[in-house]
Amino acid sequence: MGKSLSGRGWAPSRRTGLRAGFAVAAGLLLAACTGSTLGEYPGYPSTPTQPAARGETVGTGSVRVAMLLPMTGGGSATSIASVFRNTAELALSDFQGADIQILVKDTGGTAEGARVAAQAAITEGAELILGPVFAPAVGGAASVARSSGVPVVAFSSDESVASRGVYLLSFLPRSDVSRVVSYAAREGKRSFAAILPDDTYGAVAEAAFRQEVGRAGGRIVAIERYKLAGNDTTDLTARLAKIAQIGSQVDAIFVPAGNVAPFVAQTLSSSGVNLGNVKLLGSGQWENQQVLNAAPLTGAWYPGPDASGFNAFAERYQAKFGSRPPRNATLAYDGTILAAGLVRSAGQARFSERVLTNRDGFLGIDGVFRFERDGTNQRGLAIYEVTGQGSRVISPAPRSFGG
Repeated sequence: MGKSLSGRGWAPSRRTGLRAGFAVAAGLLLAACTGSTLGEYPGYPSTPTQPAARGETVGTGSVRVAMLLPMTGGGSATSIASVFRNTAELALSDFQGADIQILVKDTGGTAEGARVAAQAAITEGAELILGPVFAPAVGGAASVARSSGVPVVAFSSDESVASRGVYLLSFLPRSDVSRVVSYAAREGKRSFAAILPDDTYGAVAEAAFRQEVGRAGGRIVAIERYKLAGNDTTDLTARLAKIAQIGSQVDAIFVPAGNVAPFVAQTLSSSGVNLGNVKLLGSGQWENQQVLNAAPLTGAWYPGPDASGFNAFAERYQAKFGSRPPRNATLAYDGTILAAGLVRSAGQARFSERVLTNRDGFLGIDGVFRFERDGTNQRGLAIYEVTGQGSRVISPAPRSFGG
């Protein structure tokens, strides 16, 4: 990678001089995570830490970067703000000599709060905005940032708020679908079906599924959309019966929603679908023990980053703040390190579109990623196989976008 910065493994690419790779103190490799939550962070666990104060500054560098968080959003939103603020502090302590200071601004979790917070940060000299977390707030911040020429690296997973100059750092449904469908195709799967929730996420997943199956040279035999009313699985069961009827015609069935995956597997198997021959394909939503320990899902495939980097990061966070961080805390870490790294490597062009969208991409805790000009991203993911007692990697995550 060339000579590292501060001895921690951050280095520019030999080809462009703009690639940002990250490693934490004590030589820990940053390559990972476990799954992804594709919605807007539902069910976020509370933490014992306190939310950041309004107007707090983290770091003492000369380049100002804003981090917009829902500090007074209440409930899980306040917990998100607390963890993300702490994570930014950890990142700056890991990046020795970082020449940035983080202006922590409260959005209240709303579009208007984000607009006001973004305006205040830009007035105070912020050259880059990290966050907000939720899609409406991203829209509010973007309305101000765009007119001021300040780029936004947001934490929302809602692709509808991405645009030129407003980049999403989170895990996106299209990355999951692309990785798992392309892998299945390389393993000889040609005929696909899907069982999808009848909601916004299902619509996004369906669009990506159709595109990726076509790109892989496969064919779609059936797509079923189901509605859930609490614990009532009547509609889902009816839709699965239709899938079961054409089970002999398909090689793989895409089931992205982790909350129904064990039920889907059990129902299809009971209906005579041979899940030894017909492969179930999941998404990052499968990354929880209830899914991975479900015996009917044994042998199924799903995408996700390598786990080692997140585990190392989580240990460091817990040692510093007294609690284990939730999975998506790495977004704030990688965003902070990205900002510090580009200040060090790219000079006055540090947050320009050319730098942020360079095709070499960046290497963070969650693996390689790169921003597209339309604000979406690409991520390097591994493929896991469910074992019924967890999961195992069967196709490692790429370490670069080369070739």
